[in-house]
Amino acid sequence: MKKTWPLLIAAAVIIAVLAILSSSGKKAPSIPPDNIHSTITTQEGCAACHAPGKQWPLKASHPPKEQCLICHKVGKS
Repeated sequence: MKKTWPLLIAAAVIIAVLAILSSSGKKAPSIPPDNIHSTITTQEGCAACHAPGKQWPLKASHPPKEQCLICHKVGKS
């Protein structure tokens, strides 16, 4: 039983550090709550305007571009 406590404390510290690291950082911008974006429900809808060569292409530094709606949520009007 004495050997269990240090292991539990170490596990709690690791979980706390991981939670802090995952919550810090930059949040993805919200999807504007306007008429243009109100019908977007898929990544293909985003790519219609935000793909390379389109009206508003994403920067090259943008993270993986296959799952837009996981990071970007609809903003409040």
